[in-house]
Amino acid sequence: MQLPKQGTPRDEVIARMRERKAADADWRGGRTWSLVYPAGEDVDAMLREAHDLYLYENALNPFRFPSLRQMEDDVVSMTAGLLHAPDESGGAMTSGGTESILMAVKTARDRARAERGIERPEMVVPYSAHPAFAKAAKYLGLDFKAVPLDDDYRADVAAAAELVTENTALIVGSAPNYPFGVVDPIPELAALAAERNASFHTDSCLGGFLLPFLERLGEKVPPFDFRVPGVTTISADVHKYGYCTKGASVIVHRDRAHLHQYQLFMYDRWPGGLYGSFAMAGARPAAPIAASWAVMHFLGEEGYVKLATVLRDTTRKLREGIEAIPELRVWGAPVMSVMSFGSDSIDIAAVGDAMDDRSWHLDRQTDPSALHLMVSPAHARVADAFLADLRDAVAQHGESRGKEARYS
Repeated sequence: MQLPKQGTPRDEVIARMRERKAADADWRGGRTWSLVYPAGEDVDAMLREAHDLYLYENALNPFRFPSLRQMEDDVVSMTAGLLHAPDESGGAMTSGGTESILMAVKTARDRARAERGIERPEMVVPYSAHPAFAKAAKYLGLDFKAVPLDDDYRADVAAAAELVTENTALIVGSAPNYPFGVVDPIPELAALAAERNASFHTDSCLGGFLLPFLERLGEKVPPFDFRVPGVTTISADVHKYGYCTKGASVIVHRDRAHLHQYQLFMYDRWPGGLYGSFAMAGARPAAPIAASWAVMHFLGEEGYVKLATVLRDTTRKLREGIEAIPELRVWGAPVMSVMSFGSDSIDIAAVGDAMDDRSWHLDRQTDPSALHLMVSPAHARVADAFLADLRDAVAQHGESRGKEARYS
């Protein structure tokens, strides 16, 4: 496509965009089980208004837009409070979990160089951790060591201990991990890091805005936050279960000094004056910062607890419904609203294809083969329909397997 020589009328542009968008996943109808986390029309309205108010501003320069600086500080502070960070903590917002993880790895690398003289730093990361850690290792020049999983799909602590060396700059645990929704043994892994004076990062991009509210509901939540000794940084995505629009994430440091020493980039050896940034990006959209601040104030603790209740109850219904199908099993012991399920007797990918035919969009996984669910509040109204179609898809697949066996 070439740039049009003449402009296109606004109505025509929008019509063409709507036509293309019709082929996208139907997340508003609750047919999609990842990527988007709808929390209701009232939240949508709040987000739209906040976005419109800060559609054009640039968060690169906090001195020109002090309202953005204050809102970012507020979002970081509220997030730190949810994660039980100490008074001396600090943090920053980024464009998403991947960027928060990149900044955590950079901080750990630079800290290891400065404080321990490590020239070739290493990171010890569970096999189930987000690929952003492998990306960070490649980008930032760290050796990547993958920790095998135990029978519950959590990081194997004994295996992790064998991978730790004098060059270990960072150890990682997930709360929860994406593939299975289980929480790694954070206290034991963080203790390994503390023994070496290495950094430890809890990747709570998924759980940072849900686990604290499940705990308020009396649910058993494994230890993962700054109450665990040895945890030095935590990432939490506001654009997941914080219900903000993309892209908004927070990285929190136990020690604010590390934020300024090892995460902050400062440069003045050019004609343009002092340049500083806490993230990979320079120019940053203001709308996600404003939307994060707006939705966190709009919902408040009461609103988040209410949504967490819906998620807990919906997830419980879905899990019980899946486990009631004899051919299916949930992998591991998921702690919140993320899970995967597979089968020891039938082809789970074929079941996924049958669900596709019924307009349900489930992600596929391997090792072990699975279909993946990330539950949002919008799924409460479609849980029964989903389970009914899943039962039919499994039955249909079982019948087809039986026919193949009879005629083979």
